[in-house]
Amino acid sequence: MATERYNPRISEPRWQKAWDANKLFETPNDDPRPKYYVLEMFPYPSGRIHMGHVRNYTMGDVVARYKRAKGFNVLHPMGWDAFGLPAENAARDNKVSPRNWTYANIETMKGQLKTMGLSLDWSRELATCDPSYYRHQQKMFLDFWKSGLAERRAAKVNWDPVDMTVLANEQVIDGRGWRSGALVEQRDLTQWFFKITSMNQELLDGLDTLERWPEKVRIMQQNWIGRSEGLLLRWKLDEATAPAGESELEVYTTRPDTIFGASFMAVSADHPLAKKAAENNSQIAAFIEEVHHMGTSVAALETAEKKGFDTGIRVVHPFDPDWMLPVYVANFVLMDYGTGAVFGCPAHDQRDLDFANAYGLPVTPVVKPETVDGASFQIRQEAYTDDGVMINSRFLDGMSPEDAFEEVARRLEDTQLDDRPQARRKVQFRLRDWLISRQRYWGCPIPVVHCEACGAVPVPEDQLPVELPLDVSFDRPGNPLDHHPTWKHTACPKCGGNARRDTDTMDTFVDSSWYFARFTDPKNEKSPTDLAYVDGANGWLPVHQYIGGIEHAILHLLYSRFFTRAMKATGHVNVVEEPFEGLFTQGMVVHETYKGAQGWVSPAELRIEEIDGKRRATLLSDGSPVTIGSIEKMSKSKKNVVDPDDIIASYGADTARWFMLSDSPPERDVIWTEAGVDGAHRFVQRIWRLVSEAVPVLADVEPKAGSEGEALSISRGVHKILKAVGEDIERLHFNRAVARLYELTNLLSPQVAAIGRGQSEIAPAVREGLEFLIAMLAPMMPHLAEECWASIGGTDLVAARPWPQFDTDLLVDNEVTLPVQINGKRRGDLTIARDADQAAIEQAVMALDFVQKALEGKTPRKIIIVPQRIVNVVA
Repeated sequence: MATERYNPRISEPRWQKAWDANKLFETPNDDPRPKYYVLEMFPYPSGRIHMGHVRNYTMGDVVARYKRAKGFNVLHPMGWDAFGLPAENAARDNKVSPRNWTYANIETMKGQLKTMGLSLDWSRELATCDPSYYRHQQKMFLDFWKSGLAERRAAKVNWDPVDMTVLANEQVIDGRGWRSGALVEQRDLTQWFFKITSMNQELLDGLDTLERWPEKVRIMQQNWIGRSEGLLLRWKLDEATAPAGESELEVYTTRPDTIFGASFMAVSADHPLAKKAAENNSQIAAFIEEVHHMGTSVAALETAEKKGFDTGIRVVHPFDPDWMLPVYVANFVLMDYGTGAVFGCPAHDQRDLDFANAYGLPVTPVVKPETVDGASFQIRQEAYTDDGVMINSRFLDGMSPEDAFEEVARRLEDTQLDDRPQARRKVQFRLRDWLISRQRYWGCPIPVVHCEACGAVPVPEDQLPVELPLDVSFDRPGNPLDHHPTWKHTACPKCGGNARRDTDTMDTFVDSSWYFARFTDPKNEKSPTDLAYVDGANGWLPVHQYIGGIEHAILHLLYSRFFTRAMKATGHVNVVEEPFEGLFTQGMVVHETYKGAQGWVSPAELRIEEIDGKRRATLLSDGSPVTIGSIEKMSKSKKNVVDPDDIIASYGADTARWFMLSDSPPERDVIWTEAGVDGAHRFVQRIWRLVSEAVPVLADVEPKAGSEGEALSISRGVHKILKAVGEDIERLHFNRAVARLYELTNLLSPQVAAIGRGQSEIAPAVREGLEFLIAMLAPMMPHLAEECWASIGGTDLVAARPWPQFDTDLLVDNEVTLPVQINGKRRGDLTIARDADQAAIEQAVMALDFVQKALEGKTPRKIIIVPQRIVNVVA
C-alpha cells in the first residue's frame, strides 16, 4: 500500500458507524460471560463537553474495551444528571423552557461524546429529569419515609439569598453557597431530611471494606462522619447569675482530661440558655441575630472570625465550687452538634485559643510535651494539641491524657448532681442528616400532599410520577411552583378535601445517588431496578470500577453509599451495601492562563512564539502583547479552555485520547499543551507509517513466535510488553502502558525495515508483534487500531477480538547478567546462561579481561557466587 498520512476525519466516523451497525457495545443482561461494570460519573448537560470529560471518559473507555477483550460482558452506560439550578437560570435569562434547554444540551453533548469513539451502551441512556426516571425516585422517597429513613421537621437551615433555596451543610463552602457564592444565612424552616445519621456507624465501618478506594477519599469520609467518644457533662449554674428556671448547662466534650484548663463556656445562638439570656438583654438578642446571618457549615465556622457575647451567666467548676466560668453565646457552636454547648480549653484547641485571645480570657496549659519543663511551658498563639503529660491539673498531674480522661470520667460518673450522675459517656458523630428540600422548580417533585385535616399525606403509588408542570413563569423571584395557578392545588388522597402539593423539589444529589443502579435495568417499569440484575454472581452491582473527580468525595459518594443502604433496607436492591467496589479519582486538565489589556484571553485568540529563548504571546487580531500567566484548571471564567471539538476536528479523537493517557499519571493533573498534542499526533502518524511499511513485506506471513536467534529475541520483547500492558491497564496505570507501546514501536520499526532488506526469518515474529501492537492500541486509540487491522488483512473488527495471550515461556530470559566484584568492588558484568552451574560461572568469570588484569596472573583465594545475583572474586 502507498504510505499516506493517516486521516482521522475519514477513518474515525467510518469505524464508529461499523461499531454501531454491529451493536458491539450493547450489553445483554442474560449474557453468560462474567459481568464487569465500568462507569464514569455522568455529566451535567451544561451545553458542551470539556477536556475534563475527554480525560474522564477516555480512561473509563480503555478499561471497558480491555475488559471486553478479556472476555467479560461489560456494562458501560451513559446518562445525564439533568436537573439543577443552571437550567432555571438559563430559562430566566434566555426566555426558554428548562426542559427544552436541557434536552437541547443533551443532544449537543451526546453528539460530541460520540465523536470520541467511546464504547458506550447508548440503549441504556437515561436523564434524571425524565418522568420515567424520577417516578421511581418518588416511589423510593415514599418507601424511605414509610420505613423511617425520611422525615419532615423544623430545623435551622442554610439559606442562599441569591439562589433562594436551602443548602445542605456540605454545599456551603467557606460560608458561601456552592453555586452562587453568596453569603449564606440561617433560617428556621420545615424541611424534608433523609436520616443518614441512622447509619453513622455502618457508613464508617463500610469504609474499611473499600480496599480499592483511594486512601485520601476514605479519610475524608471518615473525618466527615466524625465519630468521637466523650462525656456528656452537666455544669451547675451559679444561682446568682442563672436565668429563672435554669439550673445547669450540659456539654459534650471529647477532652474531659483538660477540664482544669477550662476558661469559658460557649453556647449556640439557638441554645435555650442563650434565648433566655436574650429576653432581658437587647445586646445579646442583637448578637444572636447577627450570628443567624452567618454560615452554619463546619468549614464556614472554622474559617470565620470567632465572635462571642458574655451573657453574664456563670457556671461552677465540677471539681471546685469556688471556681466560676463565664458563659458566652458564640458563633462557632452549632445547636445540632452535641448539646449546642462546649467548654473552652484555649491551651489545647486552636479555636478556643483564638476566642480566648480575642476576649482576654485565661489560657492555662494542662498538657505538656514530655521533654519540656512544665514550670516554663506557655501557650500564646498556637494551641498544643499533641500527646504528653498532665500539668496544672491537681489530682491529674503526671498522668497521660488518656489516663486523665478515664479518671475524670470515673469521678464524675460517681458524682451526683440533682440525684443524677454529673457525667456519662457518649459516642457522638459529626455527620448531620441530609437536608433534601430545595425551593426551586427544575428538580424531582416531592410526592407529598399537605392537608389541613390529615397533615402530610403520601401521593398514592398509582398517581406517580408527580410531574412538573411545563407552563411555568420565571418572571417572579422564588420557586415558580409556589405561584403556579393550578399545579399545587389538589385533593387530599386520604380525605378528598382541598389540599396542596409540596412545592419543594429534591436536592439533585438525590438523582445521582442511585442512577448507577437504574442503568442495570433502565427499561423496567415495575421497579427502579430488577433484583435479578443486582444480586450475587449474576448481578451488576456493585460497580466494579467507578471513575470521577475527587471533588465528589463527600457529597456524591457519601450520599450514594447511604442511598444504596436505604434501597436495600426498603427492598429495592438486595446487593451488598457498598455501591462502588473500585474508585479512581482522576486529576484535572489544566492550562496556562493569558491576560491582555481587556482581560482574560482564550488560547484560540493567541499567537505564541519563542523569541530569544522566551515565550511570548500576542493577540491574533491586532498583535498586542498578552501576559502568560499561571497554569490553572480549565475554566470559562479565565478562558483557558480548549474546545474538544476543535481538537478532534484538527487532530482526531485518537490523538486527544492518547495525549490524555500519556502525559502524566492519571491521578495527577494533566497540563494541556500544543506541543504535547502535536507529539501525540506524531505518534499516530508513526504507527500508520509502520503499518504501511509492514503491509508489503508481511502480507502473506503467518504470525508466530520466534524459537531461536533474533526472532526469539523479538518475541521475548513483544510478549513481555503484552503482559506488562495488560497489568498496567488493570491497575489504571495508563501512562505506563503508553510508555511500553512506545517501546514496542521502537522494537518493531527496525525489524520491519530488516525484513524489507531480506531478513525473512524474523517475519513471523514481527507479524505477531505487529498484531499484538494493534490489539494493545485498540483500547486507547480504537479508530487507528481498526484502520491498521484492516490494512494488514484483518476482516473482523478489532473491538470484537479477544485480547492476545502471552506465552509464559517467553517471559523468562535464558541468559542472566551478573555483576562481578573483585574484593568487594564492582568491576564489570558477566552475561551467562541462566541455568549455568557453579563451575561454568567460575570458568567464565576467570576468562573476563578485567578479572585477569586485576589478578595479574595469580589464582584467586576463592570465588563467591550468589545464584542469579552476584559474583565476588577474592584475590
